[in-house]
Amino acid sequence: MAIYTKGGDKGQTSLYDGLRVDKGSTRVETYGSFDELNANVSLAEKMCVSEKNKEILRRVEYKMFFLQGEIATSDTKKFLQNSKSITDKDTKYLESVIDQYTAELPKVASFILPGTSLAGAQLHVCRTVCRRAERQFVRFSKENKTRPELERYVNRMSDFFYIMARSEDHEAELNELVDEVFKRYKACKEG
Repeated sequence: MAIYTKGGDKGQTSLYDGLRVDKGSTRVETYGSFDELNANVSLAEKMCVSEKNKEILRRVEYKMFFLQGEIATSDTKKFLQNSKSITDKDTKYLESVIDQYTAELPKVASFILPGTSLAGAQLHVCRTVCRRAERQFVRFSKENKTRPELERYVNRMSDFFYIMARSEDHEAELNELVDEVFKRYKACKEG
């Protein structure tokens, strides 16, 4: 079976509920940006050194499908009847990660470079893609009714990616420090 349908050859696509819309519509641009974000989150998750961070990111990747699905549906009630959705519990989860990591990580008193580790740099890419998707979501929300739960979740995401990037940079820094101590210990022992 072919993966192409030819249904979009004239610049339109079908939403979750079957409605045909232009591929350049605000709705399609918005869920497309969150799809791009999710692909970047998947890449970041593969680069992470922290198993805890990998698990957290996988959870967010999974939730992103519900976010995209709801945006890709003109009839929100129909989507909510047939799928899981983003709730305030999901926003509180992001906030709990942000709060915990903010308390654990060294304080920041100035702007930071976007990533000193590979995973940290990729998570900053996630943060910037997220900010663009959020701006598109705001435009989309002015044209379409959106649930406040979705708005709150989208608003927390870029802060979440920022703190995840800091966490991965910190983990990489600690690993480098441990490696250097071990290297010096080994050199002293052999010398």
